[in-house]
Amino acid sequence: MRKIIRSAFRQAALATAIAVAVPAAASAAAPSSGADANKAQSLSDAAIYETRRELYERISIGTGVPWYRLAAVDQYERTISKARPKARPQLGQFIGIYLSEEEWSGPLNPNQEDMLPESIRWFGGLGKDGDGDGLASRLNDVDLLYASAGHLMKYGMSEEDFAISLWDYYHSSRAVQRILQFSKIYEHFGKLDLFQHAFPMPLGDNYSYRSTWGMGRSWGGKRVHEGTDIFASHGVPARSTCYGIVEVKGWNPYGGWRLGIRDLNNYYHYYAHLSGYEKTLKQGDIVTPGQLIGWVGSSGYGKPGTSGKFPPHLHYGVYRDRGLIEWAFDPYPLLRKWESDERQRLRASRSKKSKR
Repeated sequence: MRKIIRSAFRQAALATAIAVAVPAAASAAAPSSGADANKAQSLSDAAIYETRRELYERISIGTGVPWYRLAAVDQYERTISKARPKARPQLGQFIGIYLSEEEWSGPLNPNQEDMLPESIRWFGGLGKDGDGDGLASRLNDVDLLYASAGHLMKYGMSEEDFAISLWDYYHSSRAVQRILQFSKIYEHFGKLDLFQHAFPMPLGDNYSYRSTWGMGRSWGGKRVHEGTDIFASHGVPARSTCYGIVEVKGWNPYGGWRLGIRDLNNYYHYYAHLSGYEKTLKQGDIVTPGQLIGWVGSSGYGKPGTSGKFPPHLHYGVYRDRGLIEWAFDPYPLLRKWESDERQRLRASRSKKSKR
């Protein structure tokens, strides 16, 4: 009985601390209806990132969980919901964390819409009152984020503790790996706005490409082409298209010297047939858009070192994670957009310099 009372007091104290710390965020992220329901959609990206960062930091103050770990969990949840929107509808305005009614209120709770923290806790639900209004609402951004932080707090604050808490919640090594990667990226850059892209080759170089998605391939059995081939001279620089982390590096019988980069959209960017890598680049390194990662070649279709079985080009593919599996999609529209966006940025930069 004393343990239950102490736990209740501790939860109440934390909720009070967070309520004091997040008055602005709590009011901005409170559940709404009618015309206000899509408030987040009408804001600029900068305003959305600012609001999220405020929520992360102030929940961090109340719980001790680093803001970048909260951001990593939230972003991972957001990417899975985008991949499976029918099964995981958006709950909060700014926070992407999804918890079912059963997870929130407790599996044996007869009231699946329960918002009373005491009864939710009694039935083993994850729902918590984060803004101090006496209710635990799964449609409230502060409550959602506090519920997630509450789970992470159970195991301690070390990197290993964080990984254990993620495994206990997701029971998926894939989810644990993704969230640890996201956390590392956010901690490294110290900001949320990390979604700018670059074309995978310098725009001044002579290259050509068209949509080659779904075409047949002649080596290794009957397969379809899962990417876009960008033809260029041997040794042309290959660049990271995104902010991300190097997940895979090394030889593949099909792709030759290949590299895989994971970004915050949970996309896996696949570079194949390279002639070599930038010498300092290693698995686990964080990269930025436009950063040199290697050079165009014609490696692959055989044992390590095989090269020259086809003209030099970069095979570029993108795969999306659904939580249990990944699937490829046509990167050609993305490449056209990133190429156009980068040209516009270069023109804007030149124009700005000429006016000085």
